[in-house]
Amino acid sequence: MNRSIQIVMIVTLSLILVAQLAFIPITLSLMFLGMLLSLIVKDRYPIATIQIKTLILKLFKVFFVIFALGIIYLNYKTFLGVDAGMAVLATFLYAKALETKNKRDLIILFNFALFVSAGLFLYSQSIWMALLVFCCLMSCLMGLYRIQTAQFEQNLSGFQLLKTDMQHICKVITLALPFFVLLFVFFPRIPPLWQLPIANSQGVTGMSDRMSPGEIAELSQSTALAFRILGDMQQLPPRQELYWRAMVLDQYDGTTWTSRVDNQRVQEIENIVKPKWVWDYQYLAADDRIQWIMALERSIPTQENFQLHQDGAITPTQMMQRTQPIKLQWLGSRIDDLEHLSELEQDNNLNFIQSSDPQAQQFALDIFKRSHQNPAVYIQNIMQWYRQNHFSYTLAPGKLGQNRIDTFLFQSKQGFCEHYASSFTMLMRYVGIPARVVVGYQGGQLAPDGKSWEVRQLDAHAWTEVYLQGKWQRYDPTFIIAPQRIDRGMQDYISEQRLVLAGEGSTWRYPQYSILKSFNIWSDYASYQWQSKVVGYDATKQDRWLEKLGLNSSYRYAFILIFCMVVLGTIYFVVNHWSSSRNRSALDKVIDAFSKSLNTEHRKLQSETFQQWMLRLSAFSDHTDVFEQANAVFQKILYLEQKNSNLISFLDRLLKECSTELKVLKKTCQNNKK
Repeated sequence: MNRSIQIVMIVTLSLILVAQLAFIPITLSLMFLGMLLSLIVKDRYPIATIQIKTLILKLFKVFFVIFALGIIYLNYKTFLGVDAGMAVLATFLYAKALETKNKRDLIILFNFALFVSAGLFLYSQSIWMALLVFCCLMSCLMGLYRIQTAQFEQNLSGFQLLKTDMQHICKVITLALPFFVLLFVFFPRIPPLWQLPIANSQGVTGMSDRMSPGEIAELSQSTALAFRILGDMQQLPPRQELYWRAMVLDQYDGTTWTSRVDNQRVQEIENIVKPKWVWDYQYLAADDRIQWIMALERSIPTQENFQLHQDGAITPTQMMQRTQPIKLQWLGSRIDDLEHLSELEQDNNLNFIQSSDPQAQQFALDIFKRSHQNPAVYIQNIMQWYRQNHFSYTLAPGKLGQNRIDTFLFQSKQGFCEHYASSFTMLMRYVGIPARVVVGYQGGQLAPDGKSWEVRQLDAHAWTEVYLQGKWQRYDPTFIIAPQRIDRGMQDYISEQRLVLAGEGSTWRYPQYSILKSFNIWSDYASYQWQSKVVGYDATKQDRWLEKLGLNSSYRYAFILIFCMVVLGTIYFVVNHWSSSRNRSALDKVIDAFSKSLNTEHRKLQSETFQQWMLRLSAFSDHTDVFEQANAVFQKILYLEQKNSNLISFLDRLLKECSTELKVLKKTCQNNKK
């Protein structure tokens, strides 16, 4: 196999493997990696005979396919669907690479790779996946081009050939790019007839449906984007109101908080009384597979396929990948209507393990007694107690004992929002005040363009809701311990309080965090622009664009496509003609001008030389000397390299005499016929 073609083939398969790493099982990734290594070394170490080498490769291919298909079935329980289907296609692609022998096999391989690389968009439509798919496209085109030209330019090295091929491929893509853009912008955007469901085996990152020890702290050390809020940033509520609610957790087993089934009851949105002023905004998840919609408290969905639950959570009615922003409406922070709790709901939000955390239970009863059993006064006293007892906010609090609440409140006194929300909720329940934990995000930062609001994983937060005076009210004990966390946001808080990251290692971890933060901000902004301008370019946005151009008729798509195609074709023709004319020598221009001035039968044929042409033309004239002289001057210019302007001008005059002689001869013949 040609060395340059082998390089392109390995690069193509490597790019496909990189694009699939986050979506296929690790064992399958290792199989594909082993396949790549075998392609690299199979021609470097000779084997006794070709027959033995062929047999070994066949056995390895059969083993590879069977083992890979077994891994796929064990992980997905099927060979169909997005994940399993793409894994099967990739398996067959790598297997085909093992048996490539001739030109036909290579052509099939690169065309197959084009199909598989296009299918990568089924995994993700992010800008990074688009860049990988584009690199795969370039690599496959280079491979197909190299196959056709492999027998030429053998004096160049493999990498020199690839460099030359890259220049040719880039030139072709550059010429085709305007047509791609034209079709993308103006070709009718037909709504999809189906959507891709989320595979059950495909994990997602971010907030889960439970609060386990250390889970939120782990999220809070990640600078990855969680979601983006679109809307009028001038109407964005104050930072203290930016509590992006995911769900309620009201069941505690001493370690983990979970949500009861009762919270999933669906509310009738039509029955909710809306105030005069509302804020319309849109939610765009960084990972469109996340189930919960992170919305401001007291927000409702305003489009179909989304439902509002009893605990205020918003979820889609069907789990589908979503690339478009979700329209929401914030009803404001003021709560006037009362919320009646049933006996079951009261029991759920008062439940606790009697044998757990005895010290905290006794402490709560003592404070409640000193507060004259007044819930409002009791809450203020508990908040004051947190403030006065030297609690600290950190993402590395260390392990707690079996009685987690006791250990946290009276021994370690350091933790993150999970510890404060959990302990505060239990202190309420110990004295008969219904309380529950709410998880989501708090705060965020304005995007670099100032037109959207970015909330990152490090903004993950937990707080408490207490049922007081007939309605649920938010209390955030973290605000008492670290008010800057709420007032200025987690990103600025970490920048100022570096010890929050993790004790002794914070000295070297902060620069790492700062670099990742800057990279993620601009990376997520680029991804948002890609998602908004390219992936999210639907029929509605296309109609708005065409209306700006004044095209409102039913034939607008065809009209503008045809018009632009004609304009582009004309531009290409003019540029190509100008470039060809510019690169031609003065001698070629003189000869072409002479040929075009003659009749069709007298013009120069591609198969004849200039001398043969002059001999043929001289046969039509009695004055052959002028044709012989023109040929002599041409030979002198071409072969003796006497390409001065005077000699070329002299040849031009001789050719004009030849043209005149032929025209006179033609006119004479016509007169004789008459």
